[in-house]
Amino acid sequence: MLPSENSSPRKTFKKLRNSFHLIKSQVGFHHCKWFFLIILIQVTFILFLAGTSPPAIPLRHQHHHFHTSKPQKQSIHQQKQSNDQVRISKSQKQSKDQLQILQDSKPKNKHQKQSNKDQQTVKLVQDECESGRVYVYDLPTKFNKDLLNNCHDLDPWSSRCNAVSNGGLGPKATGLDSIVPENLRSAWYWTDMYSAEVIYHERILNYKCRTLNPQNATAFYIPFYAGLAIGKILWFTTAKERDRPSELMLEWVKDQPYWNQNQGSDHFLMLGRLTWAFRRKTDDDSDWGTSFLRMPLMKNVLRLSVEKNPWDDLEVSVPYPTAFHPEFEAEIKQWQDLVRSRNRSSHFCFVGAVRKKIKNDFREVLMNYCKNETGSCKIVDCSVAHCYDGAPAILEAFLDSDFCLQPKGDGFTRRSMFDCMMAGSIPVYFWEGSFKTQYEWHLPSPSEDYSVYMDHTQVRNDTNIIRKVLDKFTKDDVRKMREILIDAMPNYLYARSNQGLGSSNDAFDIAMDEVLKRFKQQKL
Repeated sequence: MLPSENSSPRKTFKKLRNSFHLIKSQVGFHHCKWFFLIILIQVTFILFLAGTSPPAIPLRHQHHHFHTSKPQKQSIHQQKQSNDQVRISKSQKQSKDQLQILQDSKPKNKHQKQSNKDQQTVKLVQDECESGRVYVYDLPTKFNKDLLNNCHDLDPWSSRCNAVSNGGLGPKATGLDSIVPENLRSAWYWTDMYSAEVIYHERILNYKCRTLNPQNATAFYIPFYAGLAIGKILWFTTAKERDRPSELMLEWVKDQPYWNQNQGSDHFLMLGRLTWAFRRKTDDDSDWGTSFLRMPLMKNVLRLSVEKNPWDDLEVSVPYPTAFHPEFEAEIKQWQDLVRSRNRSSHFCFVGAVRKKIKNDFREVLMNYCKNETGSCKIVDCSVAHCYDGAPAILEAFLDSDFCLQPKGDGFTRRSMFDCMMAGSIPVYFWEGSFKTQYEWHLPSPSEDYSVYMDHTQVRNDTNIIRKVLDKFTKDDVRKMREILIDAMPNYLYARSNQGLGSSNDAFDIAMDEVLKRFKQQKL
């Protein structure tokens, strides 16, 4: 039984002491020792109980405590009805945003480690996610995952399973023994030029600024693999068939409550193919591509694309994936040092194949010119050599050359531009559309500091202009231009790490940060 509020341990001890003296006068010393020991144990126990008993609460504080407990119980009840309200007991007030930050900072998979210093986590994530957070829609699997599971059917001529493997990075690279140091070979993959849709989805799922609560989102990501979805139906199908996957996806998205808040103006997606494949102007079956980007529901949606339409403000170009995917910042620095110290035997090079079906093919002009400049130009003829993505012959040609000739690809740009820069070779463009308004988030400005432009019409009239222009650059000019490309290298590479690359942001990190900044700004 606990002592009452009016009982005093000191009074109790005094009574016990008097009792002890009375007993001592009547009982011998030998027996007294045992009585004393028993009483001492009892006193110790009483004092212990008195010290641990809860203090009495004054009446005025009892009323206050009862009053504040009601809202706490009410907020717990409200939390069961909505995930949007959270209150911590014991008067520790914390905002919903802070709670969401703590939730979002937890590891998304077993490979991620959570910091032991929870008190620093909120501040750290706030700093990293200053521009906001992104919410990922859980689309029906037919718009993404099922396409990967049926990768053999993504192309009418060959399987695309290698292209979409390893989260879009592709199979591990081989045959690089004489080019890439042994400890860097694990960072090289045969990455397909059109696999960015899979890479971005994989990275966003593990992104540091992803939120699971749509109410806390600044941006909404639609993980629709538009390029993969139309890959197998771009040929031998009707215009209506080509539009069907995009129409079905938009039918689903338009019913989402957060789409309707701003009519999709805070939504974005990633297009792995060139923008021109999604801009069919007519319903004629002979017209190329789909009309996805011309559909009314897409009029407000931001899209990332490996090549943008220069006249579309809602489109932003991001780098093509290359073969180099470092996991650590040290791997980038090692590759930068290798590129910087490489002895280059060729003045310039050309990598590509002649397109015989195209009248007056400009690639044929460059090929014929290089064949006459054997002392200065290194050629990789992709009609003869194996020019799969990131092939050793391509990498070696760029590493051995000061400049690389870059004609148009399927559009104004081509993946080879980034293979070239990643090897420290200076790109030479022949169309302004290949570099103007493209990759503004990722490449330095002005472009003249690290690239060369010659008008293709002038080159057609006199191919010797190529050598004349390039000869004007001194060794020191070339070194300075190359150094700009080397310093900017992390900006146009895609890491294979979900945690990023230390102090360096890769192409994905830069794209996501810019998307969030853009949406945050338009909400102000």
